[in-house]
Amino acid sequence: MAIRCGKAVMVIALIAVVNFFLVRMAPGDPAQVMAGQSGASDEIYLAQLRKEFGLDQPLSTQLGVYANHLVHLDLGYSHRQQQPVLTLILERLPATLLLTGIAFVLSVSLGVLLGVLSARRVGSWTDTAISAAALLFYATPIFWSGLLLVLIFSVGLNWLPAYGYSSIGADMTGLQSVLDVARHAILPVATLSLFYVAIYARLARASMLEVSRLDFVKTARAKGLPERQVLVSHMLRNALLPIITYAGIHAGGLVGGSIVVETIFAWPGVGRLAFEAVSQRDYGVLLGVFFVISVIVVGVNLLTDFIYAYVDPRIELS
Repeated sequence: MAIRCGKAVMVIALIAVVNFFLVRMAPGDPAQVMAGQSGASDEIYLAQLRKEFGLDQPLSTQLGVYANHLVHLDLGYSHRQQQPVLTLILERLPATLLLTGIAFVLSVSLGVLLGVLSARRVGSWTDTAISAAALLFYATPIFWSGLLLVLIFSVGLNWLPAYGYSSIGADMTGLQSVLDVARHAILPVATLSLFYVAIYARLARASMLEVSRLDFVKTARAKGLPERQVLVSHMLRNALLPIITYAGIHAGGLVGGSIVVETIFAWPGVGRLAFEAVSQRDYGVLLGVFFVISVIVVGVNLLTDFIYAYVDPRIELS
């Protein structure tokens, strides 16, 4: 376990260095952006800005300063927001985790359920309907699904809000506030889930059909075990390994992949914060978001390794 955690730290450090150089290679001068926002663009003011934010130093010096700040959990300062980057991320992170967490649980549970149902009734109209729907949602871009849901349920039917995290100007507390956030979350969660439900349904179906042909499943049925026990204890548990593999990748990528959905629905999360930082050339915020997402992705993959060992005792963590 200690070795795996050490490797995870090394991976995070390498990602931080790569992100630093990628951001610095992006076109545009952040000092000119800051100067334009303040209404001044003379060379003296630009030089002052570059000196204040260390942009006049060599890249090696900037990298050393950045690494030193990371060691002390200091993600820098946002010139645009006039706040520490860590504060900005912590303010936006709960909204992103709420959105991606619900979408992840819904995608896995519904996708696996549909995949198992399709595999149990292979060749029937149920299997055909589930496979066709999965193929349709898999082929539909996420942004198109989001816009379509807005047109139907917000513009057409006026059932759900089209954007935002909560109702503007509404003084709600307790259960009312929770229900209001839930109403605003329905469309972005559905948009983020549909694509992945299709993937899990197809993956679970293929895995269940593969396991159903193995000898130990035939032996379990020959012993007279109830079909429910054969399905859950023998087939599903062994079919979960490829699903867990993709779930580990999916869970880590959801936080960074929510940028499109958060932008469409004006959801105040980390993804939208990253989009705003790109347009404003806010290097500090962009690097901070990249670093936090990297930590989440590596942490989720580390957790996936331990889930492997729990689901299948044949897999060792050594």
